[in-house]
Amino acid sequence: MNWHPLTSVEQLDEIIEESKNTPVVIFKHSTACSISSTAKSRLERQWQGAGLDHIKPYYLDLISYRPVSNEVAELLQVRHQSPQVLLVQDGVCTYNASHLGISVDAIKKQTAA
Repeated sequence: MNWHPLTSVEQLDEIIEESKNTPVVIFKHSTACSISSTAKSRLERQWQGAGLDHIKPYYLDLISYRPVSNEVAELLQVRHQSPQVLLVQDGVCTYNASHLGISVDAIKKQTAA
């Protein structure tokens, strides 16, 4: 899984625009939380060979970039959680999940719909 760092609010606008051409996943990760580390590891393992190469994954360290995390929640109209995965397609969040409910299969189903 080739993570792309999400570190600025300005970048978020570009990502939402990018999602109009290709699906985008934003993974909000708390580096201080063991559940977040477990969810990230599971996501990375399941992503390999899942046929999701057409989805661009972004990684947001929400402790280092809390204002960006807050803007993600506001702009995409989703309640902040950590860890959290958001699938953005055509400029809107079409799927979100948190904690151990994060599922590569669910992401795959949403992009096939």
